[in-house]
Amino acid sequence: MTKKCNRWWISLLVLVCQTTSLVLLLRYSRTVNSEKYLPSTAIMIAEFLKGIVCIFLVWLETDRSINRVVLVINKEIYNKPYDTMKLAIPSGLYAIQNNLLFIALSYLNAATFQVTYQLKLLTTALFSVFMLRKKIEKCQWFSLFMLAIGVALVIWPIPDESNKRLTAQNQAAWLQQMMGFCAVLVSAVTSGFAGVYFEQILKTGPTSVWV
Repeated sequence: MTKKCNRWWISLLVLVCQTTSLVLLLRYSRTVNSEKYLPSTAIMIAEFLKGIVCIFLVWLETDRSINRVVLVINKEIYNKPYDTMKLAIPSGLYAIQNNLLFIALSYLNAATFQVTYQLKLLTTALFSVFMLRKKIEKCQWFSLFMLAIGVALVIWPIPDESNKRLTAQNQAAWLQQMMGFCAVLVSAVTSGFAGVYFEQILKTGPTSVWV
């Protein structure tokens, strides 16, 4: 029980560090005064690295046998074209989500983005109820409701009495901020649906999560 608890806390700590560092580094890379890179290039490199990591983890699961890795990939991907096509839905949504994150962090600061992006908890809960028939307790619904209120307060504009006139520069900044908020909202919806849909796929068969 102690080992299980320790693993849980370690996993939580790693997740927090990964999420925080991702947002901060991504925001910095989009605002630093240098030549901008293409988000599609960064996403392609990230997916390539994730593919290598997944193959490595499958290799560990198959007693470190290259032949078994090839057999697993052939069995689960090439011999199951219908199941592979089903994974195209969450894959496409995650690709859209990743591109939207680059857009959002180009126009929003890291703190605002991090708070607003927590709406994915609400969308995930809603999709879990409708797609997986999960039951959510009243206290959990209340927590999600408070989360939605908190995000709304972050998005809600604060009037500036000292500058009532909306200059062209202020208007452009406001439009960019709204574009960032819209990107976060759409990203939260795609994240919630893709996560629940992927969970539904995993529950239909014994396929390794790394494949």
